[in-house]
Order: sequence, then structure tokens, then C-alpha cells
Amino acid sequence: MQNPIIVVGMGELGSVFARGFLKLGYPVQAVSRQQSMKDVAESIPKPVAVLISVGEADIHQTLADCPVEWQDKVILLQNELLPRDWENTTIENPTVISVWFEKKKGMDSKVVLPSPVYGQHAKLVFDALATLDLPCMQLDSADELLYELVRKNLYILTTNIAGLKVGGNVEELAKNHAGVMNAVAQDVLDIQDYLTQSKQDREKLIKGMLEAFEGDPQHGCMGRSAPARLKRALGFADEAGLKVPTLRDIQASL
Repeated sequence: MQNPIIVVGMGELGSVFARGFLKLGYPVQAVSRQQSMKDVAESIPKPVAVLISVGEADIHQTLADCPVEWQDKVILLQNELLPRDWENTTIENPTVISVWFEKKKGMDSKVVLPSPVYGQHAKLVFDALATLDLPCMQLDSADELLYELVRKNLYILTTNIAGLKVGGNVEELAKNHAGVMNAVAQDVLDIQDYLTQSKQDREKLIKGMLEAFEGDPQHGCMGRSAPARLKRALGFADEAGLKVPTLRDIQASL
């Protein structure tokens, strides 16, 4: 029998990947919020891979708690993820996927774009998603991954934060509220430049965001996490001493 794959966090996304791994013939060991990764690692010290699929709020503590035996096998898929999130830990060179399909309880997965993945387990992730007819593309470099992570962050933060002001869906945001969209996007990219310690290609990123809009034009802008995302973004802006005037105006209007 194959060595198992560990899935930490068996929510909607974790369950999708677990199903793909099972269809490839791997046993899957789930680790719930109530379980200790250290205890599981004592009985499974050499898994094939360790998928961490907890929410954004839990990612840093989960990475800090990841057992040493697993740290070279990690796959990450969180929203708002950037290299600094793992570079500040003892985990090196994780496999990272920017997930561009939406999975909600009781609904099939809805694809926006092919999900890009980079790292040693990229083929494993690609093959697992292929069993579920979910498109994925393997990237060739860390630079390509950084672009994809920033693009996903730009999409999520711009739509959520602009949605707090104008509501609606992404098609309406681009067509009817382009000024708000672009102003929010520029503030978001100021923060992303700070968090990545690099200057991103803004024209390319905004084009990439609009490409994602076309993948699901009716996608609602303002998810339930929007206020928390705005608060977190402003926390980074304060840390960096950034003005981000549009984000601050939206916060003041809530």
C-alpha cells in the first residue's frame, strides 16, 4: 500500500483535494482542528505529502506547529498567501497552489481559471485535480508563482473591498464602477509591494484580474470575509506607513 497523504483541515477545499488523492490510489489521513499534528506524525512520520488547507486566520499557527518530519513535504493553498508566510517559519520550499475554483457546501466545484501550482509536489497536485476534471497548470519558477499569488490576492482584495462600497458582481464592478475598482486595486498593490518587498507589474496584474472576472462574471464581490480582509489590509498599510486613501475612505464609511 502507498504511504498516506496528510490533509490538515478537511473543509470544502481540503475535501476536494482528499478525493483527488484517493482517486490516485493514496490513503488519506485527515487531521482535524482537535487533533495534534505531532501525535499523528508519531504514527505517520513519512507521508507522501502534507496538504495544509486551514483558513487564512489559522495558517501561521499551523505552520509553526507542523512537525519537523513533515516540513519538507508541505503543500499550501490558502488565500492571501505570500512567500513571507512560509519564509518566516522553518518550512522551506513548500509546494504552493493558487486555487481558482470555488467549492461551497452542497455545490459542485466552480472553475474560474486553471489553478497554477509550483514545487516538488506540483505533478501530484496536477494529477489529483485531473481526476476531478479541475484544470491546473504547473509553473516553471518561483517568480511565476509570486505573480500568481499576487494576482489572486489582487482579485480577492479588490473585489471584496470594492464590494463593501458598491456591492454587485465582478462584471458590474468592472463595467459600472471602474474608478472605484482601479483605486482600490492601486491601494492593494501598494500593500502587495510592501509584503513582497518587490515592485510588481501592475498593468499585467490588473489585466490578470480582469481575466479572472471573465472566468466568472456573476461572482459576487462582497463575501462574508470582506470586512476582515479590509481590516487586515489596513493593518499591513499601517505597518508600512502607506496612505491607501481609498481603503481608508471605505473603512470610514462602514
